[in-house]
Amino acid sequence: MVLDPKLLEILACPKDKGPLLYFANEDALYNPRLRLRYRITDDIPIMLIDEAESVDDVEDARLVSKADAEGIKPTWSAES
Repeated sequence: MVLDPKLLEILACPKDKGPLLYFANEDALYNPRLRLRYRITDDIPIMLIDEAESVDDVEDARLVSKADAEGIKPTWSAES
């Protein structure tokens, strides 16, 4: 299931309060600034800093490239 677009408009990283990249097919939200991935379990984003997964350089490059290739945009932007 895909997260509700209205929810995505307000979701932010709990650590830096910035937007996230949403990877629906991986059940994850990703903060490329801090290289933190937040799991989505049973359609519920787990937005706890202590439960976020740090990703290495290779995984960061994969996720950023995937976002670029698939046109995945941040969940929101300050300009909106």
